[in-house]
Amino acid sequence: MSITVIGAGLAGCEAAWQIASCGVEVELYEMKPTRFSPAHSSENFAELVCSNSLKAERVESAAGLLKEEMRRLGSLLVPCALQCRVPAGGALAVDRKAFSELVTCKIYSQPLIHVSRKEITDIPKNGIVVIATGPLTSDALASRIFSLCGGSLSFYDAAAPIVTAESLDMERVFSASRYSYGEDGAYLNCPMNKEEYESFYNELVNAERAPLHGFDKADPKVYEGCMPVEVMAGRGQDTLRFGPMKPVGLRDPRTGHRPWAVLQLRREDVRGTMYNLVGFQTNLKFGEQKRVFGMIPGLEHAEFVRYGVMHRNTFLNSPRVLLPDFSLRKEPRIFFAGQITGVEGYMESAASGIVAGKNAVRRMKGEKTAVLPETTMIGALSRYVGNASEVTFQPMGANFGILPPIEPHIKCKKDRYASLAERALNNLTGFCEAEKL
Repeated sequence: MSITVIGAGLAGCEAAWQIASCGVEVELYEMKPTRFSPAHSSENFAELVCSNSLKAERVESAAGLLKEEMRRLGSLLVPCALQCRVPAGGALAVDRKAFSELVTCKIYSQPLIHVSRKEITDIPKNGIVVIATGPLTSDALASRIFSLCGGSLSFYDAAAPIVTAESLDMERVFSASRYSYGEDGAYLNCPMNKEEYESFYNELVNAERAPLHGFDKADPKVYEGCMPVEVMAGRGQDTLRFGPMKPVGLRDPRTGHRPWAVLQLRREDVRGTMYNLVGFQTNLKFGEQKRVFGMIPGLEHAEFVRYGVMHRNTFLNSPRVLLPDFSLRKEPRIFFAGQITGVEGYMESAASGIVAGKNAVRRMKGEKTAVLPETTMIGALSRYVGNASEVTFQPMGANFGILPPIEPHIKCKKDRYASLAERALNNLTGFCEAEKL
C-alpha cells in the first residue's frame, strides 16, 4: 500500500519524506513544470517565493524553537536549509535556488517516493491522501476541495523585489547587522535622513499600484504578516520607521549617527550577487517600483532582477473542517498540510507537513494519530488550526503567545522565552519516546 501526497512544496516534501522514512511508499504528484501557479517559476520542489529568510535561528525565539522541534522530528528541510544558508545575522536565510535543488535531489533519491509530474484535478476517491497544494492551488482541484470543505477564506500576499549587488551605490550603502548581531556583512543598509525619507514616503503613498485580477478587487483582504509596503505606509508617515525601515541598532559609519530611516538589503544567494529589499513586499506597478525605490540612497541605479508581485492566497476555515492532526473531520483518510490549512510561514507550513505525514502513516496502519503537546510550538500551531474561532480565523505563525504560560510568571522576557523553549523541547522528547515518533 502507498500514500498519495499532492504538491511538492515545503509541506508536501516534508510529508512525503516522513511517510517514506516510516517505510511506506509515497506517490508524490507535482504539477510543475506542466503548469505553474502565478507566483512560481522554478521546476524544482520547495520553491521559496516571498523571501529567502526562514526567520530567527536562536532556539529561545519562536521561529528558532519551531525549527529545532522540526529537526528533532526528522525534518528534511531544516538540514537542507543549513547546508544552503547565506549570511543573515541572527536569521537562517538560504540561497533559494540551491535550497530547492537540494530538496528536489533528496526527494528523487528516496527510493520509496515515486514522483509524477502531472496536475491532479480531483481528490483521489480511495486511500490515504495528503493534500499540500498550497494557497495557490490550481482552480480545478481548489473547486473540489472547497466543495468538499464547504467554502474557503482568502487574503492577498505579496513578495519583495530583488536587486543586483553590482548595481548598488556602495558609496552610500554600508554593511552591518542590527546591534552588530551575527555575521559581518549579513545586511547592506541604505540610510536616509529626514528630508530623504519624507520625499520617498510621499512618492510611495501616491504611487500607482498594479490592478488586482478576479475576486475581491474592491476590498482585498491583506495579510498583516506580509503586507505591501505601500499599504503599511498608508497607515501613517512614521509607520515604516517603526517597521521595516526602523533605524534602531544601526549607525551610519560615514556620519557616526543613527539614520532617520534605513532600508535593509539581505543577501539572496551564497555568492552575494543579489539582495532582496527586506520588508518591501509590494503591489506597485513595475515602473513605479523602479522610480520610487530608486529614491532610496544607494538604489538610484539599482538593477531589478525580480520586481515585487501580489497574489491571492487561499486557506481553509480549518477549525470547522480539520482536526488538530490535520485530517479532515468528515473524511479522516484525507489530510491537509501547508498554508492551505492556515499556518503562516515557510517553516510553519513545513512543520504541518511533518505532522500530516506521520499521522497519515498511523491512520493507514490503524493506529491512533498523534498531536504534539500544546507546550511545543508545533503542537500549539496544530491546536490553533483545529480549535481556533471559526468566525475570526486568520493565518497564524510561530509565536510564544500561543503557548501555555510558564507558572509562576517570569517577568524578564528573555528568561521567559528561554524557559518556554526548554519546556517545549523537554516535553517533545518525552512525547516522542512515549509515542515512538
